[in-house]
Amino acid sequence: MPGLAGPMEMLVAELTKLPGIGPRTAERLAFYILQSPREQVQALARALIHVKEAIGFCELCNNLADQPHCAICRDARRETDLLCVVEHPRDIVAIEKAGGFRGLYHVLLGALSPLDGIGPKDLKIAGLVARVKSGQFREVILAMDSDTEGETTALYLVQQLKPCKVRLTRVAQGLPMGSHVQYADQATLSRALEGRRDV
Repeated sequence: MPGLAGPMEMLVAELTKLPGIGPRTAERLAFYILQSPREQVQALARALIHVKEAIGFCELCNNLADQPHCAICRDARRETDLLCVVEHPRDIVAIEKAGGFRGLYHVLLGALSPLDGIGPKDLKIAGLVARVKSGQFREVILAMDSDTEGETTALYLVQQLKPCKVRLTRVAQGLPMGSHVQYADQATLSRALEGRRDV
């Protein structure tokens, strides 16, 4: 970029790789970082490195965790016979903020997308089927996004889970078509969970 020193150009280029950060926002952030006290910048750098080193996936549900099992799987107050299936860990955050669900989760770590080369083996579907086959759950809620990939994933999961003789539900109306769970407001998400339907 004209007028920027090499290290600033590098920083702006890296910042623009973040979702939702365009060149102008990246420049503002770069100048903010440059003008911040050294200790603050070092704390940010340490936090970034620490999160990459310390965070992994829960061995049970694939949620983000800094231990073998995430905080939700370790919580003895959860309803252990109710399972909500989501695409990404950020969807759990959105559902938990809504406050209407007290069961367990299973994170697929994506959605089926044949055009992008993402098939069932690329997701955590086998682990989900194994968990449901254990007979622990009375109901499995499919809370995929309302886009094409989410609908395709939900239909595939119905085919895989129907033989397990468990109640399968899908989050109800309230999430508009083409929207994503993580962007839904709390009231809409809560209504969608309460009004789930059999599939």
